[in-house]
Amino acid sequence: MKTLLLLLSAALAAPAAPALVGGPFVVNVTRDTATVVWIVKSDELTLHPPAGAAVRPYPSFRVEKTTLTGLRPNTRYDYDIPGQDGVKGWFKTAPTATQPYHFLVYGDTRTRHDVHAKVVAQILKNGIPDFALQSGDMVENGFDNALWPTFFDIERDLLRQTVLFPALGNHERDCRNFYDFFQLTNAYYSFNWGNAHFTVLNSDVTNSAPAQPERDAFWAEQTKWLENDLRTNQDVEYRFVMAHHPPFSAVARRQSANPQMTALVPMFEKYHVTAAFFGHDHNYQHYLKNGIHYIGSGGGGAPLYDVDTPPKDITQKVVSVENFVTVAVDGKNIHIQAYDIDGQKIDDVEIKH
Repeated sequence: MKTLLLLLSAALAAPAAPALVGGPFVVNVTRDTATVVWIVKSDELTLHPPAGAAVRPYPSFRVEKTTLTGLRPNTRYDYDIPGQDGVKGWFKTAPTATQPYHFLVYGDTRTRHDVHAKVVAQILKNGIPDFALQSGDMVENGFDNALWPTFFDIERDLLRQTVLFPALGNHERDCRNFYDFFQLTNAYYSFNWGNAHFTVLNSDVTNSAPAQPERDAFWAEQTKWLENDLRTNQDVEYRFVMAHHPPFSAVARRQSANPQMTALVPMFEKYHVTAAFFGHDHNYQHYLKNGIHYIGSGGGGAPLYDVDTPPKDITQKVVSVENFVTVAVDGKNIHIQAYDIDGQKIDDVEIKH
C-alpha cells in the first residue's frame, strides 16, 4: 500500500506535458541531417473586446526543436515525442542523384478552413510526398497567434509524414513566427534534393522594409544572391524555383502587380531553370515560355480569383479552382500533375531532359 501511495504521489506531482499546438514536422532536410520541430502553448491571454464581442484566446508559443545528424540518404526515419500522448511522425532524407522522388506544391491556405481541410484530405488520398513546397500565405495574418493552431491542426496528418520547405507569403507579413516555426534565418534560401537544385525566394518586397530605399536594397541583394545560386548549380540535372508572387497572371487586376518577379524571367532563362512554382493567385495557372514551365498553385483554401485574362502565347492551362500539384522526378523524366479539390486531374505535363 505504501509503495502504491508513493507511486500515486509521484504521478500527481509530475508536471503535465505542455499542450501541443503545432507539429511535429520536419524541416531543413538533407541527405544526412534533419530538424524536427514541435510547437507548444506556454501560456494564453484572453482578450475581452468592448461592446459585447466574443471573448478570444491568444496563446503564446514555445518552439521546441532538435537537429538529427549522421542520417542515411533516401531513408525513412520514424520518431515520437515522449509525454505527448503517443505523438509520432516520420520523414525521408534526401536521395542521391540517381534515385527517384516526388514532391508536392500547394499554398494560400489562409482562409476558408473547411476548404483547406478538404484540400489536405485530397492530398493525403493522392499519396504522401517526399517533401512539400508551400508557396506561402499559410494564415491570414502571421502575427495573429490565434490563427496558427488552426493551420497546424488542419495540416497535422500531412506534416507528420513529410518534409516542409515553405516560401514567405505577403500574409505572413514577415513575422517572427515564420522564421521560428520553420527554422529559417532568411526567407530566401536553397537546397538540393536528388538530381535537382531548389531555390526559394522571398517575393514579399512590401513587407521587407518600411521605406522604399530599403526595399530596393533588399531586392538588389536577393537578386545578386539568386544569380550566384543559379550560376553555381549548373551541374545538376534540374533547377526549380519557388516564390509566392508569380511573374505572370491570368487575373486582370494583378497582371502588372509583380514587376520585380517578371524582371527575373530573363535570369531564369539564362540559367536554364526547368520549372518555377508560385502562389498568390487563388486558382491554377500554367504557362510555358522559352522552355520554362511556370506553375501557379494558390488554391489551398483562400477565396478563388477569376482567370479572366490569360496571357497570350504562353498560356497552357488556367482554371479557377482549389488545387494542388504533384511532381515526380525519375532521372531525365519529370511528370507534373495538378488536381482539383475533388481529386480530378486538371493538368498533366511531361518534361524529358
